[in-house]
Amino acid sequence: MVIIDNYEYLTEEEKRLKEDREKTKYWKKWGPYVAERQWATVREDYSADGDAWSHFTHDMARKRAYRWGEDGIAGVSDTHGLQNIAFSFWNEKDDFLKERLFGLSNPQGNHGESIKECHFHLDNTPSHSYMKYLYKYPQRRFPYQDMVKENARRSRDVPEYNLLDTGVFDDERYWDIFIETAKPNDDHETLLFRVTAYNRGPDPAPLHIIPQMWFRNTWSWGREPPEKKPSVRKIGETTAYSKHWKLGDRYLQCSPSPGVGPSGQDVMPQLVFTENDTNFQGLYGGTNKSPYVKDGFHRLIVNDEIKAVNPQNTGTKSAAWFAFDEGDGVAPGECAVVRFTVSPRYEGYVDEELFDDIIEQRRAEADEFYHRMTPMPMSDDLRNIQRQALSGMLWCKQFYHFIWDEWANGDPGNPPPPPSRKGVRNQQWKHMYLDDILSMPDSWEYPFFAAWDTAFHCLPLTMVDPDFAKKQLDLFTREWYMHPNGQLSAYEWNFGDVNPPVHAWATFRTFKMERKMYGREDIDFLERVFQKLLLNFTWWVNRKDSEGKNIFEGGFLGMDNVGCFNRSDPLPTGGVLEQADSTGWMAFYCLSMLNIALEMAKHRRTYEDIASKFFEHFLMISDAMQFRAGSESKPLWNDQDGFYYDAISWGGPWSRQMPVRSLVGLVPLFATATLEPVVINKFPAFRKRMMWFIENRKDLVQRNVASMHRRGKDDRLLLSLVNEDRLRRILKYMLDEDEFLADHGIRSLSKYHKDHPYSWDVNGQRFQVSYIPGDSDSGLFGGNSNWRGPIWMAMNQMLIEALLRFYMFYGNSFKVECPTGSGNYMHLGHVAEEIQHRLQHLFTRGDDGKRAINAGNEMLDFDPNWKDYVWFYEFFHGDSGRGLGASHQTGWTGLIAKMIHDTGSNCRLPQTPRNPSTAAAHYFDDIFTRQRQIGQGKRNHLRRSSTSRSIGSRSDWAESTEGDEDDDSAFGKPARNNSIFFDEATLKEKAELDEQVASYVQDQLERMKSPDATDRYRDELEAQLDEKWQVNGH
Repeated sequence: MVIIDNYEYLTEEEKRLKEDREKTKYWKKWGPYVAERQWATVREDYSADGDAWSHFTHDMARKRAYRWGEDGIAGVSDTHGLQNIAFSFWNEKDDFLKERLFGLSNPQGNHGESIKECHFHLDNTPSHSYMKYLYKYPQRRFPYQDMVKENARRSRDVPEYNLLDTGVFDDERYWDIFIETAKPNDDHETLLFRVTAYNRGPDPAPLHIIPQMWFRNTWSWGREPPEKKPSVRKIGETTAYSKHWKLGDRYLQCSPSPGVGPSGQDVMPQLVFTENDTNFQGLYGGTNKSPYVKDGFHRLIVNDEIKAVNPQNTGTKSAAWFAFDEGDGVAPGECAVVRFTVSPRYEGYVDEELFDDIIEQRRAEADEFYHRMTPMPMSDDLRNIQRQALSGMLWCKQFYHFIWDEWANGDPGNPPPPPSRKGVRNQQWKHMYLDDILSMPDSWEYPFFAAWDTAFHCLPLTMVDPDFAKKQLDLFTREWYMHPNGQLSAYEWNFGDVNPPVHAWATFRTFKMERKMYGREDIDFLERVFQKLLLNFTWWVNRKDSEGKNIFEGGFLGMDNVGCFNRSDPLPTGGVLEQADSTGWMAFYCLSMLNIALEMAKHRRTYEDIASKFFEHFLMISDAMQFRAGSESKPLWNDQDGFYYDAISWGGPWSRQMPVRSLVGLVPLFATATLEPVVINKFPAFRKRMMWFIENRKDLVQRNVASMHRRGKDDRLLLSLVNEDRLRRILKYMLDEDEFLADHGIRSLSKYHKDHPYSWDVNGQRFQVSYIPGDSDSGLFGGNSNWRGPIWMAMNQMLIEALLRFYMFYGNSFKVECPTGSGNYMHLGHVAEEIQHRLQHLFTRGDDGKRAINAGNEMLDFDPNWKDYVWFYEFFHGDSGRGLGASHQTGWTGLIAKMIHDTGSNCRLPQTPRNPSTAAAHYFDDIFTRQRQIGQGKRNHLRRSSTSRSIGSRSDWAESTEGDEDDDSAFGKPARNNSIFFDEATLKEKAELDEQVASYVQDQLERMKSPDATDRYRDELEAQLDEKWQVNGH
């Protein structure tokens, strides 16, 4: 439960999450787990050379059955991807159904793989009791070949050619297709689907809506007996019955749709059936096992091939074909509506009144859940951005299936893979057996996990669903994921690649956030993951510091092209790359493990010894990074420049630094932690060992960690790679707008290198790093990301947290110029908030009404049917803030939701009063007072038309579907509220909570005016003794 001012209250959504956690109801059994792209993944690649992009293309996906998963539009499945429901459409112009989202493969794109669609993840709850998806479908012929050809023509020096650039949306000739899914409050197995498609164009237009329900093909592998093959068949005019040996019986039940033509007759669905089997004849000229194959619906609806579907009305794949094509189709401004349910119960018909009531109730409960999570006053724009960011993260939960042995050796029922395939990739990961729901970095461009991405995902996920976040962190350390040698798997293209070691940090942050927000302390989770991370830490020390110098290698470490050379390959210069970021990450890893060990020591004293180990290891790394003696190579700190650099070492004193000012040199700031005196004093064994080390290794301590003898704010101790002098020198660069500080965050490479590129000539070849604020100009690591100038949300998050930890030690007395040269001095807590505000300005409307991410696109910024929808890009232009890379990267870009939660109330926006007390009055009137007045009235119901089932004619529908949040009272009817179906007792309870929330918010706003306002982060970032332990501890 979200705890507000020590007042506990479960929203309806939290009650469902509690039931799921306690296993009384399996609310998460069905969710948005269908991938948006399964083709061209490594799992589906059975080629001899590992060329996944050409082995399984978008065109093949219509005819070829997948082996390891499924894909679709707004798809929903069970947690093992066995039964899937998704949507397809046809505008009578395209050559095939719009059944899956289109995009370019990596070789086709001038900046790598890229989706070429317009869709938005508008809403989702953690139990998936309510979900909302918007797909914008052109009424013109979809420009598939135009986008392929134009992007092939373009060089890496120009932007991608996207769907918005083709003119296909001109004159608003497109459909806004809203897809909503809901679950009844008493039935976690039943799914309600409502599709509402608005004709935004100036003329009538036809539209075919074809929801599909099918089974993932498991029967053709030769691993199951024939009697286990699932089936779906027609049992009524609008009903199909499905049977699966694991899932049991389920019914697809459709409602007739209100007519849109001149006759006014209902649109009846036509149920059609085929098999989810490969069309070998269509793909390869071979022979099909059945005449009914995967692309049967395309051939029936588009090509009028009646024989393409099974006349016996049975198969493993079904569809309900709704044709809104009477006359000229749907009139301008009108909508077509489809309703259906998928349920283990046979009802015989769909009760539309109850159906709509359930969806509206789930939507209202979603409103309540998100408001309770972030009750602080903020602009509607920020709240909308946060809601879509978190919803996008939940839409990026996907079923991921991979079993190395079956993948490498093939299936008994299919020809064996080429022998060379085993050696292409991942041959050292034979233990992998993955069958889980995972948080994906992006729903289309990255439909596979990435270890360090997942760690960042867990911060915003913990805000809404701590159990799912913990499950993600736990899975990566389980024996069927983690390598027996202790390495964490990176991603499917190369499980053995190395991502930064952020897992311990994410584990501790997740633990602390759950305790702070929900009052739950999961010690078992913390200990279980910590024990496995001990193995991973040992792997790092043994593999990436093979010479025992406490200076680490690591390869590209997630920052693909940040270096002068490819950091994952042997250096053309010879020698070994000593990495400032890898070494900084390992120091940070030490401190994260130290924090966990101290937390665990409150319960088990033996963890004091482990805490001592990480304390001492941290100091050894710090010393090695910054001080070398005698014949040793140069340190990674450059005292002349005041910055950290990578260096190439050829052994002994022979080394050379590479003076590139990039995130590589900022990573050492992450390795910072504060120790509370009360914590140290409660652990005598740890304190004794620490004091021994300080007294007996004075040279090491004084050289590197001067603050060990100096007490900071509240008598804290500071562990950090940088002392005060070095911190000031680094921050001078970081906060300089001609270096790292941009209008929208911290750049990945200093702008200094725009006019001063760094280069190194080796054997007649020049290797160069220069400031490139937009897309990459090289094909390094696929060319679809760039770390030589753009802004990356995850690394900004780490810098923000580092500044807050420094602030906890230095307090208000330590101030720096921000921006450098401005004459404006701030303490580090305010610097951290300044960066968070700049990052929020990527997404919020500016004084001119434009969002930086939209790059000046007038339609995206001002069109009423576009302006409130937000894409969450992978990274952002270092100068303009334009969104770049993957467009649905609510993986780590979803961190913006946490930043809004923390600082949205005082974010400088044109629409937001700057004074906190003024803001309180403004928002209390809007949020709390109005809600309490509603609660005092009688029970309200949705108003609906009594003369038509057409949802488009309902007076309340445009608001709930199209996101219009204007005050309903202006139209002479009751204000929309979150209490439309609650009884009097519940309304009274909610009103009491509103009072508690109002009091809590007022208190928080007062604290924000305090000079120590940023101290509110301390219980998330550092090891502390909770009040109960301080009283009862031993």
